[in-house]
Amino acid sequence: MENYKCYCDTGLKFNNCCGLYLKNNQKAPTALALMRSRFSAYVIKDADYLLATTHPSERKYYSKEDILKWATANKWLRLEIISFAQTTVAFKAYFLDENQVPQTHYEFSTFKQENGVWYYLEGKFE
Repeated sequence: MENYKCYCDTGLKFNNCCGLYLKNNQKAPTALALMRSRFSAYVIKDADYLLATTHPSERKYYSKEDILKWATANKWLRLEIISFAQTTVAFKAYFLDENQVPQTHYEFSTFKQENGVWYYLEGKFE
């Protein structure tokens, strides 16, 4: 496994951070860890992980193709965590769109834990 700085800006190496969840099939222990790993999944274009970590009740609103299209169309630059609580994370994701124009995606995300597994439930966007 690669030993480079993780995409989610914790300062940790990828294999000691989001790589634990994306590559080693460990479950994220918190909503914040899941949020960070989902950002890294967009960076590496892992649509399977993004779908699998979306709450089962919400998966019908997403398709692997659409997730992959969004992940691929943009160059993901960095993640900034604004605030977090047990089941919510507010963040900004900075990226270049398909025209190389800088963009900021602001989201207030809600997560749900079931049977010891965290899932992305929904997001409110600004």
